[in-house]
This record gives sequence, structure tokens and C-alpha cells, in this order.
Amino acid sequence: MFLPGARDRDVGAALARYQAEGVASIGPVFAETWLAALRERADDLMLGRVVHEGLFFQHDAPNGRYEDLTHGEGYVGPSLAYRKLEKLEKDDRFRALIENELFERIARAVIPGDVAIYRAVLFNKAAGGSTAIPWHQDAGRFWGLDRDPVLQVWTALDDAPKDAGCVSYVPGTHRGGRATPLGGVVPAALVERDDAVNREVHVPAVAGEVLLIHNHVWHRSGPNTSSRPRRAVTICYMSAETRCLRTKRAPRSFVRVFER
Repeated sequence: MFLPGARDRDVGAALARYQAEGVASIGPVFAETWLAALRERADDLMLGRVVHEGLFFQHDAPNGRYEDLTHGEGYVGPSLAYRKLEKLEKDDRFRALIENELFERIARAVIPGDVAIYRAVLFNKAAGGSTAIPWHQDAGRFWGLDRDPVLQVWTALDDAPKDAGCVSYVPGTHRGGRATPLGGVVPAALVERDDAVNREVHVPAVAGEVLLIHNHVWHRSGPNTSSRPRRAVTICYMSAETRCLRTKRAPRSFVRVFER
């Protein structure tokens, strides 16, 4: 799975930068053979060659507009243009990624006690066009939790240069907490007020590179205008004591991944 020495890499400096700025890279971690296996499985899931009951799918908008994404349709047939797949913990290859020793060490450095996941997601930007994601925070009432998670571990399955829609962020915005109680997309007025565009930092990544992302940091990604797909996996780790607050349906239970 790992590049030589990566399993035991010192991540102290990256954790300090994540705490200070909201995003930090720990560099390339995974071997190409393992990345190829994950890319193959990602395509198998989108094309219906491997099926797991309960996976969540959202297809990209044909016109690339975030506002025009459809909700609730789920799997609409074989396509390599799904924007995201959730519940990757149901798949054995992705479950191995979620539970690897390096990620456990990172999660335990940030989260006290037992650790669960809120979600494990494949974010896919198809070659030649995809949806641009606006400034947002991954937290708030929309998530329906009794506390906000603070740690997401993002892994590039492909090279993610700027023209393929790399992650970008506004340093330090996580220290202000939620922009709105609801969370999610940051209102345009706040983006303008805080001069987000001029403060934006792009984080191009190579395949196998891992980023630590604070849930409250303002971040976004552009469309993929390159000729290659841009696939990445985001795992949101949190305290296993976190509870779901939703009442319209039965509260969610969360998969525990690291227990003492």
C-alpha cells in the first residue's frame, strides 16, 4: 500500500500547519500499484461492474453548474461522470484505505478516544469537464450532528494540478468557526467581505498525495478542464461519541474504525 517509509512518516509538522492554516499536505504516501487498484475499483463502482447495496451516488450536472446538480436520483446507469460516491466503507479496497495505520495515527493525534467516520467519499471530476465547487465548509446544521467534525483526510488517486480542479482554500478561516449556522456553501457576501479570492491558496497534488483538511476551513475546487480524470477520496474522521440529531428519519449510526 505505502511508498517506502511512508507508513512511519513524521506528520508533526503537517499537523501543526493543519491546525494553523486549515490545510496541510503530508506528501505522497501511496504506491502506484495500490492507487491503480483504487482507481480500478472507483471505475468499477461507477460503471456498475461492482455493486454494493446502499452506496450513494450523485451524477455531475451536464452543464457543470453546481446550482443545477440533481439530488436524490442515485445511480442512473453506467457513467464515469458521477460527481461523488459515498459510503465507500462498504467496499473492501476502500475500507483498507480508511483503516490504514498512517491515517489511524493522524486521527488519534487530533481526536480523543474511539474514532468513527462521518463519511468516506470518492470525489470525481471527469476528464474534459466537471462541476466547479463553490466556497464551502463541511459542517453545520446541514450535517445534523451534535458537534462538528474537524478532520478530513483527502487522498489524490490521480494527479490533481490546477487545471484538473485541485483543492484551494483560504488560510486561517477555520479559526472563525462556521460562517453560518447551517454550514455548507459560504454566502457570497462573506466571500467578498473577507477577500477570499485574493487570499486563495491552490494546492496542486500528485497521485498518492494526502492532505489534511479542517472541516471549517473555506475551500473549493474548480472544474477539470484537462484530458484526464481527477479522482480523490475524502474520509471525515470524528469522535465515536458524536450523535446524529435528525428527527424526520431514524438517526444515523456511524462506523467505528479505530477503537482503543
